Amino acid sequence: MKYIVYVSTAVRLLTELELLELLNVARDKNKKHNVTGMLLYCEGTFMQVIEGDEASVDLIYNAIERDVRHKNIIKLGNDKIDQRNFPDWSMAFASVNSETLQEIEGYLSSPLNNSTGNEHITVNMLKTFVDSNKLYISF
Repeated sequence: MKYIVYVSTAVRLLTELELLELLNVARDKNKKHNVTGMLLYCEGTFMQVIEGDEASVDLIYNAIERDVRHKNIIKLGNDKIDQRNFPDWSMAFASVNSETLQEIEGYLSSPLNNSTGNEHITVNMLKTFVDSNKLYISF
């Protein structure tokens, strides 16, 4: 298995409806390819980790690179892992500035306290960001 972590910039600020649509499409695609992970969005900046079988992660990431909704993609991490950090999440999601999305079924106050100790620094950075900002997570 492997993971990829990246950051990117939205070409324009996305509405809550657009974020919800993006999230639903990502979850469906990730479930189909047995990819898990987490997507953070804050005022035009995306940060995401995806993990799973190497071929599936590469397939999803290649589609992400071609997505016209964002630019300036920077890959922060790309490595092999022994076990998933987000095993039950087809795509966890957090939006710092979204009040409406908090009411969607599945939003929880940050449940990321389960550190396994073998996460890459970028995965720990994501978890710390969510915990520090008391984000709501949907999975």
